[in-house]
Amino acid sequence: MDKLKKVLSGQDGSSTDDNNGSVLQAVSDASTLSWGARMKGFLICFVLGVLCSILGTCLLWLPGAGLAVFAVLYTGGNFASLASTMFLMGPLNQLKRMCEKTRALATAIMLTCLVLTLCAAFWWKNNGLALLFCVLQFLAFAWYSLSYIPFARDAVMKVFSACLN
Repeated sequence: MDKLKKVLSGQDGSSTDDNNGSVLQAVSDASTLSWGARMKGFLICFVLGVLCSILGTCLLWLPGAGLAVFAVLYTGGNFASLASTMFLMGPLNQLKRMCEKTRALATAIMLTCLVLTLCAAFWWKNNGLALLFCVLQFLAFAWYSLSYIPFARDAVMKVFSACLN
């Protein structure tokens, strides 16, 4: 469990500069949450994100503003779920990992779709585009999440290529 805590908090011992590492370690120790507080923050944020997404899906069929409510709740749920992982590894470390080469494209597409969903629902008032961007949000978020599991993307690509052939 201690190894998991160290890896998730970015303290895996791979620092090469001891002086810089000790200063950063001191700053990190002074400004971080305890492991229990991180887990509580993660669980609360993640559960709220899932509940928002489920509630948005349930309210999709409301006459009139159902799609706009769905777009807001679904986008907010995805944002909360994404933000929940920042409790585990810290905001800066999470942003660094989001911009790594293996997940930069998925991150860019996901964040773009989050913004475009809200634009389509409120600014352009185009329900079809809002729904399309919600689907793209889901696919981009799934692809982004799979990048954290070793060989998961390769397995998914093999399954889909086998289905198509």
